[in-house]
Amino acid sequence: MTAHEKDLQNELSPAALVQRARDMVPYLQETAARAEAERRIPVETVQKMKDAGFFRVLQPKRWGGYQMDPQVFFDIQLTLAEGCMSTAWIYGVIAVHNWQIALFDLKAQEDIWRDDTNVLIASSYMPVGKVVSVEGGFKFSGRWAFSSGCDHCDWVFLGGVVPPTAENPAPDYRTFLVPRSDFKVLDTWHTFGLRGTGSNDIVVDDVFVPEYRTHSSLDGFRGTNPGIDSKTVPLYKIPFGQLFPRAVSGSTIGATQGAINAYRDVASKRIGTNTGAKTAEDPHAQMAVARAQALVDQLKLRLNVIFDRLMDDARRGEATDMTQRIQYRYESAAVPEACLAEVLELQKMCGGRGIFTSSPLQRFVLDILAGRAHVANNPYQFGRNYGGVQLGLESTDFFL
Repeated sequence: MTAHEKDLQNELSPAALVQRARDMVPYLQETAARAEAERRIPVETVQKMKDAGFFRVLQPKRWGGYQMDPQVFFDIQLTLAEGCMSTAWIYGVIAVHNWQIALFDLKAQEDIWRDDTNVLIASSYMPVGKVVSVEGGFKFSGRWAFSSGCDHCDWVFLGGVVPPTAENPAPDYRTFLVPRSDFKVLDTWHTFGLRGTGSNDIVVDDVFVPEYRTHSSLDGFRGTNPGIDSKTVPLYKIPFGQLFPRAVSGSTIGATQGAINAYRDVASKRIGTNTGAKTAEDPHAQMAVARAQALVDQLKLRLNVIFDRLMDDARRGEATDMTQRIQYRYESAAVPEACLAEVLELQKMCGGRGIFTSSPLQRFVLDILAGRAHVANNPYQFGRNYGGVQLGLESTDFFL
């Protein structure tokens, strides 16, 4: 009997999964430097996450998944980020794809998981694909950047726009599902932060993608997805624009906790070389830790409250209020910037030793700064939309 079969037989609990993530943190701390140097998460680390069942949390039960609430997924991601934000980042991005595939036609799900339910999916949603309609589907080409963890995946979600037609006069942004045999990975990932994510470029050259292996963003927005489970299971009724952005902002919360932990380990024992003063007695250091910890606790609480509400709406079969969705979208985008502000205060309070690459804090600072650069983590774009709606304007965002 495999470990996964034992988990299913024993009805693995959310608490047990989160504890497995907690148990991995020391290992992630030890391997973070290796991941950074190799510019990818080690294969062994991804296998450990597979063996622990982490990628199955949002996966449909029909494909051996646990089909748990998003709060479990985020608890795991935030915990992993305390050890290595790059690991938590690719976990968040890849594991959420196991949720999105439930929105696709069942034939697409069969293509992926019929032979192996451990197979993983990468992505780059940038709408840069060249799309040509042909009988039964599309001819598809292009080059996409920022495909996190793609070296570990056998399939990829790629963005493209189906050109307007007489029947459908509006451009149709879709996600195209492409197998490993139809794409190349280009080694382009040379960055100052999140180096371990291996977010390389993907190239596709004039391949055929069947219609059933595409997913329209309008279906995700309206809740009219073709996936069979998306019609019956509350988990898959949550709007895509609410879940995916949190997968790329959530890891910054856990990384901030990791930064706090690293700072406390050093600052609780540190004595200033020139002054002889204990850092623990410095009121500025005390306030930096207090503010950072309070922020982490507030963001975790808010994250759970939002997904409690989204799941409650889904269970009742009701659409979440659009103004709330706009607000939640802005709050998600605002998370990394808030986290960055607090970890920078911790960095400032490290003194001269804090500027060395051996400092346990600097990796968290650079990773959070890199995470802030993701287009989904731009608070100004989504904040303007939320503010405009509050002032009576129409929403300019449909990725909600």
